[in-house]
Order: sequence, then C-alpha cells, then structure tokens
Amino acid sequence: MATPVTHGTITPAENFNAEAEAEKLRKAMKGFGTDENAIIRVLTSCSNEQRQQIKLQFKTIYGKDLISDLKSELRGNLEDAVLALLDTPLVLDAKELRAAMKGAGTNESVLIEILCSRTSDQIKELKKVYDSEFKRDLEKDIMSETGGHFKRLLVSLLQGNRDDSDVVDKDLAVKDARDLYDAGVGQWGTDESVFNKVFVSRNFGQLRATFYEYRELAGHDIIKAIDKEMSGDLKAGFLAVAQIALDPQAYYAQRLQSSMKGAGTNDRQLIRVLVSRSEIDLADVKLRFQAIYGKSLGSWIKGDTGGDYKKLLLAIAKE
Repeated sequence: MATPVTHGTITPAENFNAEAEAEKLRKAMKGFGTDENAIIRVLTSCSNEQRQQIKLQFKTIYGKDLISDLKSELRGNLEDAVLALLDTPLVLDAKELRAAMKGAGTNESVLIEILCSRTSDQIKELKKVYDSEFKRDLEKDIMSETGGHFKRLLVSLLQGNRDDSDVVDKDLAVKDARDLYDAGVGQWGTDESVFNKVFVSRNFGQLRATFYEYRELAGHDIIKAIDKEMSGDLKAGFLAVAQIALDPQAYYAQRLQSSMKGAGTNDRQLIRVLVSRSEIDLADVKLRFQAIYGKSLGSWIKGDTGGDYKKLLLAIAKE
C-alpha cells in the first residue's frame, strides 16, 4: 500500500539565488521603517532548505545574523511566525516541545500532535536536536511531565521504532484487530498495553488495514472504541494516532480549526501547524478544512488575525 501523494502550499523556488534574496531582506530592514511585505514575499516564495541558505548567505555578506536583525525589526505574532519559517522543521519541533513542558503545567496536545505524527527517523533526529538546542534529554523531560499509560505511550513513541515501510500484511491486520477487540470491548476493562503495542509499532498503512479489519469484526470503528474505552490524555493520544493513520489531512484541519474557534486564538498552534505542514500537505489540508467546516481556511485566518501577521499566514497557506 503506497503512501498517498500529498501537496504542500510552499515549494522550492526555481532559479533560486540565496544572495539576491538575502539582499532583499537587508533592504527591507535597512534605514527607517521595515518593509514587512518584502520580508513576507521572500520567506514564503522558497522552501525551508532554501531559507537556510538565505540565513547563511546573509551572515556571509553582511557579517550579521538574520534572526537577530528580524527580531529587532518585528514584534508579536508576526515575529513568531517569521522565526518559525526560518527554523528547520526539527528545530521548530524541538522548540515547540520544550515550550509545551516549560514552566507551570504541560500542554499535552502539543506533545501528542508532534510525537504521534512524526516518522521514526524524524523522532530519532528530534531527540538529538532537542539535546543540542537545550542540553536536555527529551525522554526524561517527557517522563517528568506526564504520567500513567499516557507517559508509556509517549515514551514508546520516543523510541522511534515504528515500521516506516509501506508494507501491509493482511494476516497481521486481522490478528491485531482481534487483539484490539479482545483488549477493549471484548472484555471487562481495557488492556492499554495491547493498544500501545499496535499503535506505536505498525506503519500507518498497516494501521489503516487493521482499523478496517477491526470495523469488520466489531461492527464499529476504532475511533468509537477509543472514545468508549479510554479517557483524558491517553484517549487524545490514541485518537491522534488513529486519525493520522486514517485521514491525516482531517486531523490537521481540526488542529487549525481548534486554534481559531471560540474566543481568542491559539496563535502558537496556528503558526506551528501552518508552517510544519506548508511543504508536506497543506494544500490537501485546506481542501479537507473546506469540506469539514464549510468555509475556507483563508476565511477563518482573515476572521481571526490581522495586519502583516494575517498577510504572512495567508501567504503561507497561498490564500
């Protein structure tokens, strides 16, 4: 079962010239005032890899750090979104995980969003980057900030041991579906360790096949089973893995919608999801967003944000 082809909103620029782009950014910040539109144009017209080249070229030409210059020129959510675009994906993930655990309380939804969706190789690299950025051990931080079966789920995911192949074994799917049924609705109480084993080790194609077999066996889908059998953060974690396996674009559409619904905006979540999906599947996420919520992602962004920050988010989403 091949991995579905997805489409980002941001693609590598053709005929890219890092020096020319660095010069545009320098010009946008030089003298009185800042040309935010120019900064937005440069940073949303090229890939993350190309932005890393611009950062290097900027320091090479001017002997100054691009990030420091941007910090001195920008403020608030616009600054946060610009800096997120200039982080590598792994550094952004590491910063978001650290912020979710720093200070009083823990933002479990961030831990779930990142750790439940990344590939095994990404998880392994993420642990190294986290250590490099913060001189801290990600697994130890997770263990100190979470508890119970939820902690076990995250620690299991942190081993980076999910099968990342595209191979689907129908016999294994049938067996796993039976094991999940027997561990949940098929008995009194729930054996979370069985769910843990299947959900953290099987590739997402294999999980899709397992969830199909589960529905055939149980007469209801795995989402309903998790909803009934689990609670709290553990439920949220298993639901995230299931949703990412079944319909990842719907999962991220929901994350975007939840960042903007109701009073106030969770700007950190909005920025993180837009930036992290921009080169992967944001074009597809936009379509799912429209189908699920009946309005375009762009219209939600316009209604919830303002000024140059709004312009930047719309540019990332190509709205």
